[in-house]
Amino acid sequence: MFLHITAARYIDNYKVEVQFNNGRKGIADLAEVIKGPIFETLTDKNYFLLLKIDPDLETITWPNGIDIAPEYVYFQAFKNDPQLQDQFKTWGYVF
Repeated sequence: MFLHITAARYIDNYKVEVQFNNGRKGIADLAEVIKGPIFETLTDKNYFLLLKIDPDLETITWPNGIDIAPEYVYFQAFKNDPQLQDQFKTWGYVF
């Protein structure tokens, strides 16, 4: 099953409540994502607030075309879930 984000709502400090197509809902802290030149515009919280779900990509996007892989958002939302650690390692997300 491919993961897709079906809903997203900004909470605060780069935290986003997300709903996935597998039924799971969680809070992803995306502060780690906004480091580096590609994501520099997202450091402006007013711009970060402009996030939306792109209906074609089925993930979080911003008006300038930046998007975040749904798997990474899923990892950020559930990285402390011990049952998902093997899956995260398979995806290359490790602590």
